[in-house]
Amino acid sequence: MSRIERRFAQLRAEGRAGLVIYLTAGDPDPNTSLALFQGLAASGADLVEIGMPFSDPMADGPAIQAAGQRALKRGMTLRRTLAMVRGLREQDPETPYVLMGYYNPIYRYGTEAFARDAVAAGVDGTIIVDLPPEEDAELAEPARREGLDIVRLATPTSDDARLPAIVAHASGFLYYVAITGITGTRSADTADVHVAVARLRRFTPLPIAVGFGIKSPAQAAEVAKAADGAVVGSALVDRLALNLDSVGNAKPGLVEAVLADIRALAAGVRAARTT
Repeated sequence: MSRIERRFAQLRAEGRAGLVIYLTAGDPDPNTSLALFQGLAASGADLVEIGMPFSDPMADGPAIQAAGQRALKRGMTLRRTLAMVRGLREQDPETPYVLMGYYNPIYRYGTEAFARDAVAAGVDGTIIVDLPPEEDAELAEPARREGLDIVRLATPTSDDARLPAIVAHASGFLYYVAITGITGTRSADTADVHVAVARLRRFTPLPIAVGFGIKSPAQAAEVAKAADGAVVGSALVDRLALNLDSVGNAKPGLVEAVLADIRALAAGVRAARTT
């Protein structure tokens, strides 16, 4: 059983959904980023999505675009991201780590080398936003051989004819994008999320995590009543950005400010099914 499978099994046993946290690797600088990731699990993150910085993140809004630019300017690369995960894994053998981003850096790295090195570093899965099922074999095949989960994305426009192709050969969990459009621009409609999750469960036994448009503990709690995981990213990247000085350096207290928000989100998710 993989770390992702174990974690969702634990969550089911506890009768609750999980909190999935997204941050960009290397933002606002490698040392501060490492401190943030080191604090996530203790602050209530059940799974962690690690953004791979990329210069043209087409699905992301201004907040995550800016995060990627900050990380790239500080020298963050895919190779350095994997090295960071390796260090995190040495300290935390249990929390699932999923790399999220775009295909170009992986293509340049080499898909077989990436799958091998990612698993060796302690990565559990990947979410590649711009790689549809019809075109992901060159990554998915070596990933499956190495035991790296390929997490697929479904959206509000994924109809019943399209969903079988999306869920076929997916593993880890299914990521439901709750809004049409880019990250961080508007809030998810929780009533729509409940309907969508119920529909998706007809197509896959995989856990379903919902992201894009979850900004507050109350929203995360509402999503957690229906889904197996609530994903929060842009709101935390916004909090991080508010704690930068005029030239983009971390102010004192940045790490604690972001982790405090995560603790509040975790409390909301944990209480969702008890109220």
